[in-house]
Amino acid sequence: MDQRNNWVYTDKVKDHFMNPRNILKDEENYQDDGKGIVGNIKCGDQMIVVIQVDKEKETITDCKWRTYGCASAIASTSILSEMVKGMKIEEAYHLSPKDLAKELGGLPEHKIHCSVLGDKALRAAINDYYARHGMEDKVERDQARIVCQCMNVTDKEIEHAVLEGARTYYQLQEKTKLGTVCGQCKSEAMRLLHVYLDEHFKT
Repeated sequence: MDQRNNWVYTDKVKDHFMNPRNILKDEENYQDDGKGIVGNIKCGDQMIVVIQVDKEKETITDCKWRTYGCASAIASTSILSEMVKGMKIEEAYHLSPKDLAKELGGLPEHKIHCSVLGDKALRAAINDYYARHGMEDKVERDQARIVCQCMNVTDKEIEHAVLEGARTYYQLQEKTKLGTVCGQCKSEAMRLLHVYLDEHFKT
């Protein structure tokens, strides 16, 4: 079977990669209501998302971003910045990489993990907005524990990756990007991999 078809980008992905929307060009003078930064520039993937909010309507009125990453990361964040304009904050908070991939007409399976930074940075920006306006109670805390400090990957995300088919450390990296900077989380990630495999798939 010709595996090259698994890497074909849709026209919409190509468009958003070649002509990305809403790039943050003047961060110093942008009057943001919330700002989120995730990732680590050392591994080549870092995402910054800033938002402006209509406080009365609780909707996002503007979203800009900047990233150092691949075509999938750029395209997914570009489409994200368009999707959230006019969207209720709570709805935007729960956008997922799957939502972005669907809006783009799909992403190659091995590139889905590249779309995780955009939604994480958006949630960080919304959390920042909540914190600035005394609404910490709206920040969702699901008892997740960060395993990879560099890429902000939690144990819940590792479990989700296992449920989606990750069976090796390399596959965990493909799905979550954990361990792509310093690698100090590898032993704990491997331990959790086996824990979740035993929990969900052991017969």
